[in-house]
Amino acid sequence: MSTAPRFELYQDKAGEWRWRLVVANGNIIADSGEGYASKQGAKRGIESVKSSAPEAAVVATDAE
Repeated sequence: MSTAPRFELYQDKAGEWRWRLVVANGNIIADSGEGYASKQGAKRGIESVKSSAPEAAVVATDAE
């Protein structure tokens, strides 16, 4: 059974709040990359991701 993509909000072992974006197949495709001191701060991070780059370009860089 697949589910809609979702942001999961959780508290880590250090007591910091984090988020991760989980898609229908259960894979995590993005995460906060940092801990937040408050749950509200983590929620603001989610909202920032949702609104900040709806039309962001994809730029390939060469390793050479």
